[in-house]
Amino acid sequence: MTMAPEAGAFIRPDGKEKVTGAGRYTADLNLTGQLHAKFRYADHPHARIVAIDTAAAEALPGVFAVLTWRDVPDVMYGGYVKDRRLFAKEKVRWEGDVVAAVAARTADIASQAAELIDIEYDVLPSLIDFDANAAADAPLVHEDWSQYEADGDVGLAGNILGHSSIVKGDAAAAMEAAAVVVKSRFVADASQGAPIEPRAITAEWQGDKVTVWTSTQVPFAARSGVAHTLDMSESHVRIIVPLLGGGFGSKCDFHFEAHVAALAKATQRPVKLVFSRKEEFLAPDHRREGMIIELETGTDSEGRLLARRGRLVLDKGAYCGEGGFFAQMAAMHACGPYKIDTINLDSYLNYSNSQPSGSVRAPTAPQACWALEQHMDEVAQAIGIDPVELRRRNLIEEGDVGPTGQVFEPIGAKQAFETALEMIGYGADLPEDEAIGVACGWWPSFGSASGAYVKLNADGSGTIITGAMESGTGAVMGLPLLAAQALGMRPEDFSILYQDTDAGPWDMGSSGSQTTFNNGRAVIDAATEVKAKLLDMAAEELEVHRDDLVLADGAVRVKGSPDSAVTIAHLAGTGEPILGKGSGDVPDNPDVDASSCVGRLGLESFLAPQLMTQAARVKLDRDTGVVRVLEVAAAHDSGVIVNKIGADGQVYGGVLMGIGQALTEATLFDADGRQRNPDLLHYKLQTASDAPDINIRWIEIDTPNAGPHGSKGVGEPPSVPTPGAIGNAIAKLAGRHVDRLPMTAERVWETIHGESGT
Repeated sequence: MTMAPEAGAFIRPDGKEKVTGAGRYTADLNLTGQLHAKFRYADHPHARIVAIDTAAAEALPGVFAVLTWRDVPDVMYGGYVKDRRLFAKEKVRWEGDVVAAVAARTADIASQAAELIDIEYDVLPSLIDFDANAAADAPLVHEDWSQYEADGDVGLAGNILGHSSIVKGDAAAAMEAAAVVVKSRFVADASQGAPIEPRAITAEWQGDKVTVWTSTQVPFAARSGVAHTLDMSESHVRIIVPLLGGGFGSKCDFHFEAHVAALAKATQRPVKLVFSRKEEFLAPDHRREGMIIELETGTDSEGRLLARRGRLVLDKGAYCGEGGFFAQMAAMHACGPYKIDTINLDSYLNYSNSQPSGSVRAPTAPQACWALEQHMDEVAQAIGIDPVELRRRNLIEEGDVGPTGQVFEPIGAKQAFETALEMIGYGADLPEDEAIGVACGWWPSFGSASGAYVKLNADGSGTIITGAMESGTGAVMGLPLLAAQALGMRPEDFSILYQDTDAGPWDMGSSGSQTTFNNGRAVIDAATEVKAKLLDMAAEELEVHRDDLVLADGAVRVKGSPDSAVTIAHLAGTGEPILGKGSGDVPDNPDVDASSCVGRLGLESFLAPQLMTQAARVKLDRDTGVVRVLEVAAAHDSGVIVNKIGADGQVYGGVLMGIGQALTEATLFDADGRQRNPDLLHYKLQTASDAPDINIRWIEIDTPNAGPHGSKGVGEPPSVPTPGAIGNAIAKLAGRHVDRLPMTAERVWETIHGESGT
């Protein structure tokens, strides 16, 4: 096995400025002469725009510009479907639709001006029931969708934005032959990423070029979005991300950068936008999707999974964004990491007049896994075996065939499972108000192009130049570990230039748990090129063959002659540029024959799948329904761990986020689609005081066709199985499963007393 570099006492390069408060985030930036921006959002979740009158706003002293759809190119944009404009034109389709934008001398004046904009609407009924919206005769959220530019595989029809299926064998016949058949239905509420740093953007023009400082997770996607919607060349758009205060996926995709850039162009002044906490809930088109999950599983008398049928319905909200693949992803998670002989499962992604859903940590997986893992416990109960034994008999192993025909390479599903059970002490006696629940999950790795430069400075230090994005996970901060190992240097010897589209090569951004997976390979590639140059230079100076040299301790040394060496600083100080560039080979997804499935969008198989099992010990107060998570054991196969400190941190944070999703976090909508709880008082996040004991073990398997040193992704999987493990523990104490997520105290109490859990 190739050994990963040891983290040791490595200190993150961005650590000190963050913990001391010296770091500057986007909202901390102030430019000379800057104006302040404010948006006017839709007054109704669904309405036709009859007229927009901006005269009163423009007349307010201190206002420099008021923009509507008339003031920008009439361009449609979006991910899989181009279904929206920067400013609403004929209709508003959710309460966060931007109708107008103001730039003024102060933020207060901008807010006043935004309120003075007079908009006349023809109010329409809100189409909030995303399941009912699929009916053939349902009114359309997008009447003119047939004219949209769209990916041909999303399956757009009526209000169904996407339809994906998994078909394997004859599930109907297998269900008829099954000894046990169990049906379950679960509903998951929407929820938010809720990063502590609110969105902030500042834009400034110099001639025909614009620089945008923004709190995005995807700088290059933001650059493309600005260029596309403002009809300009990407080379004339520069995106810089100062320190990012978290995102959890909710800051993925292109958002409001073009609005602020358009204001800056109209006023010829720098313009700054900072969201209020309420706006951070209402305006972004990224919240976790609501979901309906219906599952039916047939087994033989010993618990072998013979067949699964299912129907999933996901709420996409008003616009597609980058989430057009969510139906396909949810279908894979409804199968889970299990051997199932036959499958017939349909997953639908539907439009509605609510906030659009988007990439929030492991999109679709926590909800689908929560439903599936509770369903698995119900299957075990029907058979009469321990739910742990049901999983033990059906978890995938190397050589098994997945739901779409993927043959699995070495994976640690069963090792993670047994390890988690051992960690939690499964089967030991517990107090009558405590129970342990177990859940398994999986998540793919995402192969993508990336690039990096590594250069040596005259003093022997190094600089890594990357397009990768650091959202707080430490993925970019861990890149010096890889460069240092390749060059025989210390990680502390490297500085990092990053989060600037004019400096680093293209990268997909901080999404998909892919930064180390992809950019790590690029850094190793670039460092290897530097290594070759150092060996050539040292071989000439030491008058030995380059094969007799090794890089160690900041020098190029002759093997077996410790005193015969030349320092890297000496070689770098000769004046000859020492620069390496790399991209690494992007691994391909495993080939499968998914011709029997529809809605194939590239996730028919899971590249280097990550497998995890979590076990949760909870305590329930049956009189109130209050649940307290006491302990979580997390055993994960993420391949070889490159930076254990950073990886552990991702599990701690992911488990706590999963606890929030399990027990308290939900975005609640009124009947017309307006959010009822867009603030931190009523949207219940978990805090440090809620954190249980979280114990972590890594099942390290040198994974072929994966990331550096056989690694996989790390960031998203920790939140996937947590709600399911907690739900199964609650069910043991409550007598049956809570069928609605989050499993609030009220819903748990209703479940205990035999009432509806909704």
